[in-house]
Amino acid sequence: MSIQKRLVGSYLVVISITVLILEIFLIVSVRYYYFHNIERVLMNQAELSASFFQQYFAEEDLEKQSERLLQGFTTHSDAQVQIMDSSGRLLQDSTGLDFGSLMTPYPDVQAAIAGQPESWKGKDSGTREPVLAVSYPLKAHNITVGAVRFVSSLTGTISTINHIACLLLGVGLLVVAIVTILGLFLSGTITRSIQDLKQAADRMTEGDFRINVHKRYRDELGSLADTLNKMASRIVQSEQLKNDFISSVSHELRTPLTSIKGWVITLKASGDGNQDLLHEGLDIIESESDRLGRMVDELLDFSKLDSGRITLDLKPVQLADLLHHIGRQLGPRAARQGVSLHIQADEMLPIIQADENRLKQVLINLIDNSLKFTDAPGSITVEACTAPGHVIVSVADTGTGISEGNLANVLQKFYKGDPHATGSGLGLAISDQIVKLHKGELQIASTEGQGTKVQIRLPI
Repeated sequence: MSIQKRLVGSYLVVISITVLILEIFLIVSVRYYYFHNIERVLMNQAELSASFFQQYFAEEDLEKQSERLLQGFTTHSDAQVQIMDSSGRLLQDSTGLDFGSLMTPYPDVQAAIAGQPESWKGKDSGTREPVLAVSYPLKAHNITVGAVRFVSSLTGTISTINHIACLLLGVGLLVVAIVTILGLFLSGTITRSIQDLKQAADRMTEGDFRINVHKRYRDELGSLADTLNKMASRIVQSEQLKNDFISSVSHELRTPLTSIKGWVITLKASGDGNQDLLHEGLDIIESESDRLGRMVDELLDFSKLDSGRITLDLKPVQLADLLHHIGRQLGPRAARQGVSLHIQADEMLPIIQADENRLKQVLINLIDNSLKFTDAPGSITVEACTAPGHVIVSVADTGTGISEGNLANVLQKFYKGDPHATGSGLGLAISDQIVKLHKGELQIASTEGQGTKVQIRLPI
């Protein structure tokens, strides 16, 4: 069953039950109102008649005065009036019913003879029409000498009640119809959005991530549409980055392999006896092999980080010693490029718990990036200082900087600002993940043409 059918069905069931309960309550209330009013009017008339008898005819014989009493009782009432003696025998009837009939089969008459006013609702024995009767005792000196009975037909009242019930049922059906129409409309506003999302999801399962889900309303489904559009956009971007990465890695792998193979062929052909050529070729082969090794290490690190399989070997690390060691390691390369490398680390820096090799990997990667994009006579400054609860290490250069458009994406995997630049585009992404594993934070600030500053915050 579709969502629309379930929604409309739910609305219909709830409203139908509600309307049914209200209909029953209203019809019962109307029926009670009419019958109770008739009973109250008849009871008042019977009570007045009994009071009249007690005041003016208590000393008289009931049977002899019954005709006069009947005339007095019927003067101000349209109901059928009956007068009975203490045995329940009918003395007078305003409709001309046979005198002498025994009225004791009626429960209201039995109660009145016993001294208690009572009402009764049923069918007339002669006409078989529904009637309401009220009987009231006639007393003389606190002794029940008879009873007066007022009888009213309920045919007109029941007809009125049925008419009102029909109107109420009609209104109830109209309400149910309106709710059904509104339910179809309102559920349609939901199901149309869901259908749009389903169609978009179906196209995504087929590999089409360039679809844009139509946002119909500013609600939860609208937010879901926005999320789906963002997800599709991210997937498209990731696919593009992946394709660029494959192209870049293929190129990066092909270049050193071509160089290695070329020198191997050269050395095999003319390397014998030429020591200078042999050493030059072996140096280049070693350099290109190291380059391939670094690329493979980056790919392996990324694979481990992406699957959560990498673990840290946390030990006490003296950060100042680590920075000076890295400075000595990369200083010669910076000098060859005409770039000055400055290490500014306070010897009193607190000892932190970290994986020294992974931290060294991050810092070398950051300094290596600065060396790639800083021309002579530029400078690179590595500085470490303390902050409340943290140690802050920053790597600032005077290089080409990063454009604002690229700055937001540099930490994404496979991303390279220049698709033709060397490298896999994984270095910063791996560095960011390693810093996060240390429960730290890596931030990058850059101005194009003025330089870049990378800041690492590590907890003490």
